[in-house]
Amino acid sequence: MINYADGCLQVEGHLTMDTVPALYEQGLQHLKQNELILDFSKVETADSSAVSMLLGWTRAAKQNKCEVSVVNLPSSMLSLAGLYGVSDLLPVQVN
Repeated sequence: MINYADGCLQVEGHLTMDTVPALYEQGLQHLKQNELILDFSKVETADSSAVSMLLGWTRAAKQNKCEVSVVNLPSSMLSLAGLYGVSDLLPVQVN
C-alpha cells in the first residue's frame, strides 16, 4: 500500500514480486513534483523486487526533474542493493 501526504510517499506492507508491480505504478503517479520523500518505515518485508522498484522510481523522478529523498530504508533493501552493486544508484537517504 502507498499513502501520500504533504510531499511524502509512505510505502507499507510486504514489498515482494507479487505486490511491487502495482505499487510501482501507484508510485509513478507522484513522481511529477519538485521534491518527494519516500518513507519506508512501515515496510514489513522486502525482496529484490523492492530494490528494483526504488531504482525505477529514481529513474522516473530524474526524467520528471523531481528530487527524491529516502527515509527509513529497510536494512534488507540496503543489503540487497550492496549485493547487486547498485547502492550508489539509490536516492540519498536522510535521517
